[in-house]
Amino acid sequence: MKFAPILLAAVVLLTLTTCLRMENAYTKIPPGVWRAVLQLDPSAVSPNPKGEYREDKLGLTFDEVTNGELPFNFEVEYTDDTTFQIVFLNGEERIVVKDISFGRSKSRAKDSIRINFPIYDTYIVGLYEEGLIEGEYVVNYRENYSIPFIAHFGENHRFTKIPKAPALNLSGIWEVTFGPGGDESAAFAGIGEFVQKDNQLSGTFRTETGDYRYLEGEVSGTKAYLSVFDGAHAFLFEAQIDADAEAMVGSFRSGKHYRTIWQAHRNSEATLESPYELTKVIEAGNPVDFTFPNTKGEAISLSDEAFAGKAKLIQIMGTWCPNCKDETQFLLDYFANNTHPDLQVISIGFERYREEERALAALSRYQERNEIPYPVLWGGYYDKEEASRALPMLNKIISYPTLLFIDKENRVRKIHTGFDGPATSRFKAFQDEFEQSIQQLLSES
Repeated sequence: MKFAPILLAAVVLLTLTTCLRMENAYTKIPPGVWRAVLQLDPSAVSPNPKGEYREDKLGLTFDEVTNGELPFNFEVEYTDDTTFQIVFLNGEERIVVKDISFGRSKSRAKDSIRINFPIYDTYIVGLYEEGLIEGEYVVNYRENYSIPFIAHFGENHRFTKIPKAPALNLSGIWEVTFGPGGDESAAFAGIGEFVQKDNQLSGTFRTETGDYRYLEGEVSGTKAYLSVFDGAHAFLFEAQIDADAEAMVGSFRSGKHYRTIWQAHRNSEATLESPYELTKVIEAGNPVDFTFPNTKGEAISLSDEAFAGKAKLIQIMGTWCPNCKDETQFLLDYFANNTHPDLQVISIGFERYREEERALAALSRYQERNEIPYPVLWGGYYDKEEASRALPMLNKIISYPTLLFIDKENRVRKIHTGFDGPATSRFKAFQDEFEQSIQQLLSES
């Protein structure tokens, strides 16, 4: 899908406050299902700019036909004549967004809409006219980062209106390798967990650093498609299916900045390295300590009197990270149902803003909107090497989130890297492991 220069010029004008008059209530956008498309930058195609990939191991040739068009669906729901919300649809997940404003572009004489994802500091802005929205998705924490966006009212398909009969049912567990067509050092393992009903496909990918959350798509003939857009993730998967070999090869795009190849074969016994073996404490058995500012700029240390004699959970996270949001919600739900006066949670956020003021503002907003009752600290910039230097007691930081289980003497007893969230089959096992770890920490004198 191509976007005319005049559209991009109009979107730029939308961002100028002199061109917009924002209002709180506006009822012209119709209720019901919409189909939207993000046009990911087609120049971000590495290692195969032409979209063709040949994998010797599988003997498959893959030609990317989506060309970076990432589709997703959302629904407009009115609660009364003037109040509505937008619900983004990804598999089983429903993401409700209520921070929506309308205005008027004086230069274009068209109505405008802005949809804010406040937790992730991103938004969609566009011009609206008769069941059509055209604009862009903007990521504030990336410099000059926006993706063209278009949405049509009344279309409820995701990829194709009339898919072909599927060549194979993909339901089950698949062993996956990402990046085999490019730099071998950049390749990493994954597990695909899929459920297919007729043409409809849903599921996720698990990796050693986290899962890809709720994916939705379809199987049409020998092609498979999956996508997700949740305000932070903009993931697009496409694959060619070899039904006889029960194998796939395809492309994976993340926003406009990343593309790689992935291949998979069905394997119900596929495993990943244990999340408890990826990150280590350098001097096991010795107490650890750190000092970082909280959202008010006050210095907080692990050795503070307020934490003395308590077991601790230290969550290494970022407000920009959906897996971290999933883990945060898990922690909030757990402590809403379990009272442990001798257990303290502390989150350390590594943000995509280097400026202290902007980083603390992002963390403060995150804490307030998620109603987090425990301290949220600022650890520094999100770069993993810089985060590792900020926490020198650990051998490395390889994933957000990372969860440290610390005893009452401030000794690290266990480290869990990444997070297998509610979209994965392993979520229940993590819940059980977490409960056992907490009980062990609290039982120690």
